[in-house]
Amino acid sequence: MKKALIRIGGACLVLFAAATLTFIALHLAPGDPVTAILGGSANPTPETIQEIRQEYGLDQPIMVQYGLHVWRVLSGQLGSSFSQHMPVTDVLWQQAPHTLKLMLASLITAWVFAVLSVTLSARKPIFDSAFSSLETLFAGLPQFWIGIMLLWLFAYQLGLLPPAGTHGFSSLILPTLSLAIPLGGFLAQVMRESFKTTLDQPFVLTARSRGVSDNSVRFRHVLRHALLPGVSLSTWAIGALVGNVVPVEVVFSRQGLGRQLFLAVSMHDMPLVTGIILFIALVYVLASFLADVLYVIIDPRIQEARV
Repeated sequence: MKKALIRIGGACLVLFAAATLTFIALHLAPGDPVTAILGGSANPTPETIQEIRQEYGLDQPIMVQYGLHVWRVLSGQLGSSFSQHMPVTDVLWQQAPHTLKLMLASLITAWVFAVLSVTLSARKPIFDSAFSSLETLFAGLPQFWIGIMLLWLFAYQLGLLPPAGTHGFSSLILPTLSLAIPLGGFLAQVMRESFKTTLDQPFVLTARSRGVSDNSVRFRHVLRHALLPGVSLSTWAIGALVGNVVPVEVVFSRQGLGRQLFLAVSMHDMPLVTGIILFIALVYVLASFLADVLYVIIDPRIQEARV
């Protein structure tokens, strides 16, 4: 019970910090939210500007604005988007599925690459160093650069895949690879050392002495233990995907929260930015909880040690 309360308190703290940092960042950024509220209307009168500031509380002292901001967040009143003139919850409802689909596809692809790369090459002559170098190269590549290169090759040069859009499986392939390649390289780097260490464990030697094939030993016995470091970093991976999905959705002109966040920040749309950041923080909290659950499923001894 105590641990559950600590986790809930930590989750609330993360959401509160996200709301606070969003408020600070938007007030430090250049631009005037009145412009977004008016929809880019040319030459508004001073009276109109003053009315807008009073209506949205923008004429209040900064601490009063912050208090109102926190109160709206706590009461679940995210308000309406300045730039899109619709409730923030409606924007989230429309755009979140596209981003979550891209993030899930990228995470699965990265894990598949990491598992196959490590399991099939670790401690094997030539392949070990070759795949390790490839993983290091992948981990260091910027996502937006990969996206541009994939766009140039597969969309414009070969014409195999659509260059933009959000509809259909084919439009998901290039953005997914843009996010999955660096993440897969990083996960594989983390898993490789753990995999090599596990190969030296006595239970592996026992399995080999019973005549179990090398691939069976690797996939059935060693892999489960090598997954733990990667699973523990899954929360970080979700956070990395959330940050990197912004330039990728912009490059491929995809619908989603990343592209909406970019536009909302440029338009100084505080309600929409706050809603997106809070949603992202909530995804991060849920991913952290899921990683803990998977950690115990993979290695039940962790739960026994806690008890």
